[in-house]
Amino acid sequence: MTFFIPISQPSIGEKEISYVTDAVRSGWVSSIGPYIEDFERRFAEFCGSQYAVSASNGTCALHLALLAVGIKAGDEVIVPDLTFIATANAVAYIGALPILADIDPATLCLSPAAVERAITPRTRAIIPVHLYGHPADMDARNAIASQHKLAVIEDAAEAHGAEYKGQKAGSLGRCGVFSFYGNKIITSGEGGMITTGDETLYRTAKRLRDHAMSPTKRYWHEEVGYNYRMTNLQAALGLAQLERADEFIARRSEIMNWYRSGLGHRADFRLNHEAPWAKNAYWMVCLEIDGMTARSRQKLMEKLRDCGVDSRPYFYPVSDMPMYPDADTPVAHRISPAGINLPSFVDLTRDDVNFICRQVEKSFEGQSDL
Repeated sequence: MTFFIPISQPSIGEKEISYVTDAVRSGWVSSIGPYIEDFERRFAEFCGSQYAVSASNGTCALHLALLAVGIKAGDEVIVPDLTFIATANAVAYIGALPILADIDPATLCLSPAAVERAITPRTRAIIPVHLYGHPADMDARNAIASQHKLAVIEDAAEAHGAEYKGQKAGSLGRCGVFSFYGNKIITSGEGGMITTGDETLYRTAKRLRDHAMSPTKRYWHEEVGYNYRMTNLQAALGLAQLERADEFIARRSEIMNWYRSGLGHRADFRLNHEAPWAKNAYWMVCLEIDGMTARSRQKLMEKLRDCGVDSRPYFYPVSDMPMYPDADTPVAHRISPAGINLPSFVDLTRDDVNFICRQVEKSFEGQSDL
């Protein structure tokens, strides 16, 4: 089949080509170069944070953030059970324990009540994930964290430009963590970023990112560090994308409205929620369908693919993975099999979205198990 609408693809224009070409021609192609500093500085400004530290990908950035706030082996860190696996894996890299808590059914983000139930004397941090672009209710989580003296690390990998009560994601906790993977709202191919207003955290993350090399004595290392550096080439692409971020975010909101026009009339369909206090970045178009099971979802995705439309399932609960313990998370387990993501990239046209909506409705015809 030649006609195919992918779930995601980056928007690469002349600005991106120009910046990356300039970085190549400069000879600064590894982890030193002016684009790195510019990207970090301007991304911090974009998020309303004082500092930013780039990393080779979002998972590395999350690992660095956990180390920089002092998480150690045996500590407990509360994470939502419905998230991409990297959130829990980064905790496990340290030897700490990811404690899997349930989600809010509307925002799909970590439930404050579930966080309260999950706290023990070993709890040291909370990682609210701004899932699929919708920010978590940060006041509630920060209040809990303050009461129990816990660090709050925002996993904003999917939420570039999302806002909570007018404040950008990445500036709402002790630090924020972003991913710039190829399917993200802005991309550097691979890449990640930590944003923070904490100078000590910033300097610790920056040191650990570069093998924990002494800033005053070259090739001297007093602790185990990591090679988590971003390249100047990645930063050049990321900076060009950042300069288009407002365009990307506005376009995603427009595309979401097209989906609402095409599918919002059905009582058995639920599209992305946006709380009154939130600005959703709409990283992925989310469609939840009453009565859908993992089996019927697979059939739906196969039918859509036959029509030339890509889709993907919601994340599986982390507690269903064999390396993590079971968790009492009924909301996550109810919502996960009922949800799919539909194409959401910024170069979609209104005709593309209308076609996708027609195929989604058509694909339900004759499915007796929905």
